[in-house]
Amino acid sequence: MIASLQDIAPDLARYVIEFPFGDIYSRPGLDLKSREIATIAALTALGNAKPQLKVHLQAALNVGCSREEIIEVVIQMAVYAGFPAALNGMTAVKEVFAEQH
Repeated sequence: MIASLQDIAPDLARYVIEFPFGDIYSRPGLDLKSREIATIAALTALGNAKPQLKVHLQAALNVGCSREEIIEVVIQMAVYAGFPAALNGMTAVKEVFAEQH
């Protein structure tokens, strides 16, 4: 992501890394697993952030979320974000899980 923005908006690339990961993710109060669960829920609810959702699905797996937990988070979003958002989110989940094999 940083490389893709380097030639047009290097400051945006820096902001995207420094603020969320430098300032927010490093705060006390939630562990990385909880932060990734919240992020998956939010990105699923947005319904239009598939590339970012896929990155955070992989990150969730890397910090200890199980496949079952991830699936349940996306299913939960059907209640609050609607079935289209949950279905789009589950498509991203399926792709990330398939990429692992």
